[in-house]
Amino acid sequence: MSTSDLALARREFPRHRITGYLNQLVARAHGQIYQSEPLQRNQLVAFFRTTFPQLYRDILPYTITATLLFIFPAVIAFLVVWNKPDTIYLFEGDQIGPLVRQVEEGELWVDIEPQVRSAMSAVIMTNNIQVSFLAFAGGILAGLMTAWVMIFNGIHLGAIFGLLQFHSLSGGLAEFVVGHGFIELSVIMLAGGAGLYLGDGLLRPGLLPRWQAIVERGKVSVQLILGCIPLLIIAGIIEGFISPSGLPWPVKLAVGLITGVVLHTYWLRSGRG
Repeated sequence: MSTSDLALARREFPRHRITGYLNQLVARAHGQIYQSEPLQRNQLVAFFRTTFPQLYRDILPYTITATLLFIFPAVIAFLVVWNKPDTIYLFEGDQIGPLVRQVEEGELWVDIEPQVRSAMSAVIMTNNIQVSFLAFAGGILAGLMTAWVMIFNGIHLGAIFGLLQFHSLSGGLAEFVVGHGFIELSVIMLAGGAGLYLGDGLLRPGLLPRWQAIVERGKVSVQLILGCIPLLIIAGIIEGFISPSGLPWPVKLAVGLITGVVLHTYWLRSGRG
């Protein structure tokens, strides 16, 4: 409509002020309509090139704390179950029974048939995203739920490895997780750090009103979680296709080490200056 009016104004009132106004209006509209996509693409590139790694470094102390909340319970659960396998029921409940019986028969549950790997990949990605989001969202409860998610998942992983170690099967599970575990665990630790960062804003708002501190820290935490989604997709693809494959374990280890080093180099060095 504006372009039609502009064409009419140029023909009938070429020197009138309204012609100049319509010309500017159409020019601004053209810029908004035809340049929005490149602008959004540039913003996305800038986010992953600069903003995301900078935010990672900003909350690094919280991420380290979340990592410790995961590692210590994992080590304790591993040692307890390794020395006394029946204690796994204390950590996992009675529902772990079928898995325990399978392990006692010398079998692992990670040998996924090729025809179901693609479906498993989707399930794995969804589960990883859910755990990460739960660790982040728990920050709204002063970080208590975040701490619980980290501790619970650490206990779960440590207890399973302890059971397998007692039955001399831990190497099989380690071979399965080594390809994707570096990315997956790193992202979950970051999600936990984002949740603790959010919870700390609730407990210690500083000079800001408590609600404003939550809003400001929430913006940072949400950006971090959104940045983690592509990483979880990559981890899920590796876990669904490479981890259960027949590739030699050194190849899987190389995949895990390379992806882990690249990820942490990106987080720690990208966007500086």
